[in-house]
Amino acid sequence: MGLTAPEAVDIKENKGIANNLNRVFTILVWACALSGVIILLGIAWVIFQDAEPAISKFGLGFLFNTEWDVNKLIFGGLPFIYGTIVTSILALIIAIPLGLAVALSTSENYLPSWLKTPLGFLVELIASIPSVIVGLWGIFVMIPIIKPIQDWLFEHFGWFPLFSAQPLGPSMLIAGILLAIMILPTISAISRDVLLTVPKELGSASMALGATRWETVWRVVLPTASSGIIGAIILGLGRALGETMAVAMVIGNSSVITPSLIAPGYTIPAVLANTFPEAFEPLHIGALMYLALVLFVITLIVNSIAALMVQYINSQR
Repeated sequence: MGLTAPEAVDIKENKGIANNLNRVFTILVWACALSGVIILLGIAWVIFQDAEPAISKFGLGFLFNTEWDVNKLIFGGLPFIYGTIVTSILALIIAIPLGLAVALSTSENYLPSWLKTPLGFLVELIASIPSVIVGLWGIFVMIPIIKPIQDWLFEHFGWFPLFSAQPLGPSMLIAGILLAIMILPTISAISRDVLLTVPKELGSASMALGATRWETVWRVVLPTASSGIIGAIILGLGRALGETMAVAMVIGNSSVITPSLIAPGYTIPAVLANTFPEAFEPLHIGALMYLALVLFVITLIVNSIAALMVQYINSQR
């Protein structure tokens, strides 16, 4: 039975409305996607403009100069770049195995069911603690606990460069441990969610073929979830690179470069937070913004490398 003329007109009008809605939706999606890129470029441009006086005066030598003298208007960013990288790497070294252990224990059948949820909740609760509170805890609890360990390391292994400085209390080691605690919820929570998406049939098949539980986790579960775990680690690294108050309270804020982990240090976010309110000279402000630009570039490079790694891993499957 054929359609009447009014019905055909109605169908045509509905198709026209649907097509228009699809176009509007497509435009909105593209606008939202491009807005993120525009905001990113806008932030980079503003930081670059404010950093331009220091870039013009010091050039790339700023990245390798260790002197920071406000009175002489001589600025070098290497101590702060060094402290940022060292504390972030140290935090990852500590947080990655702990985060994966928590993720595996709460996603696999390693713990009783009544313990999995509370454990995961308690670990994630760390992320909700303000960084200044974590910093105060670091000052009054962590430093008194770690200080004797630092003294012991210096006394027995002072010949080793990593423990060659006389410990004063605040140090890059304590900052790294504190950062590891702060990024632990990010790594563990995201890794657990990724591990839960791995089909249980893969693990069952592996164990049915004679593999132990450890072999199944190491050779089947973790490789399957590797792209998501890398994403979790990179998010944790981003938090570590940008953390300000907690690190500034326990790192010692010393711009002297030393290979010793038990010596004080300084990071880019910490120096920005501590000295920006006191900066009045255009060149001083430019040097601080130059540091902010360096941190911005480091973050972009880290995220780009992570994206390439995820694409490579997915292409090998």
